[in-house]
Amino acid sequence: MSTTTLLVRKDHLTEARLATAEDAPLAAGQVRVRVDAFALTANNVTYAAFGEAMHYWQFFPAQEEGWGIVPVWGFGTVVQSLHPGVAVGERLWGYWPMAGGAVLQPQRLTERGFADGAPHRAELHAVYNQYLRSNQDPFYTPDSEDEQALLRPLFTTSWLIDDFLADNVFFGADTVLLSSASSKTAYGTAFQLQQRAGITRIGLTSAANKAFCESLGCYDRVLAYEELDQVDAATPCVYVDFAGNAGFRSAIHGRFANLRYSCAVGGTHVTQLGGAGQLPGPRPTLFFAPAQVKKRQQDWGAPELNRRLVEAWHAFRARVADPARPWLRVQRHDGPAAALRAYRRVAAGDTEPLLGHILTLG
Repeated sequence: MSTTTLLVRKDHLTEARLATAEDAPLAAGQVRVRVDAFALTANNVTYAAFGEAMHYWQFFPAQEEGWGIVPVWGFGTVVQSLHPGVAVGERLWGYWPMAGGAVLQPQRLTERGFADGAPHRAELHAVYNQYLRSNQDPFYTPDSEDEQALLRPLFTTSWLIDDFLADNVFFGADTVLLSSASSKTAYGTAFQLQQRAGITRIGLTSAANKAFCESLGCYDRVLAYEELDQVDAATPCVYVDFAGNAGFRSAIHGRFANLRYSCAVGGTHVTQLGGAGQLPGPRPTLFFAPAQVKKRQQDWGAPELNRRLVEAWHAFRARVADPARPWLRVQRHDGPAAALRAYRRVAAGDTEPLLGHILTLG
């Protein structure tokens, strides 16, 4: 058997190609998983953009110099097992290579799932190494696999950003500015912030996506990037940067004298990424979701954290999938050639905010 993988140039993220290689035999204790379907969003492009700094390239190392494999979220089925605790046919949720299959080395097995014990992942954050058995997963419903693949990891980040800001009493601000407001992580954050009394949510987006953002109803105001001057410069605010656009970040820092915190989350504007440089006001701080997970596990315990997340997820999913006014329409891309085309489009920013892309490479 062979597996097809989508490879991305680490120094030029819109450049990608397919590679097919014969599968190596499994070693004792390993399992082979067919990656059935995975989501492709701007979040995955962010993984690539921060691949070196945040070690995302290390999860599924490519064998060719200069090329990387972008991690994705989705579902897989065990097709071969040399581990007594994992059965052929089990359906798994987790973090996969952008490929038709993956080999895992299960360890720390529980009824709910296991961790991948591959040596090269030992130093990487545990949150990304967990694989959940769908039949024991409280997030899982069979009719929501596409929404889970597209939104579950993003919404988890959204929920944690909201929780982090509330945990810090919004750094004394009463307004949250969210760039790339049409992105799924941004509007998931706004959905959560909407439930906080006294917090104004301003979505910042391209002129082309302004109407979409307004239609969501989770922002108090939506402004095109060039309309930033419509916000009072004295507003005590927090900036949550999903775009990573260095020029716009500079404009935010230069305009708002009462900018209380600058939270760097994503890099949807891949061609305009840049470092923080010398900016007035607070230094932009990268938000690392696993750190807030760890804090809340210590504060509340893992069961309570999971309960809160699951409850919030089901509320968000119900809103997103509301047939009367859906926030998301799934578009499938089956097969290697279709998957490659979809990746190139998303990496170049050529996609409609209403669409959610589900890919298969098998």
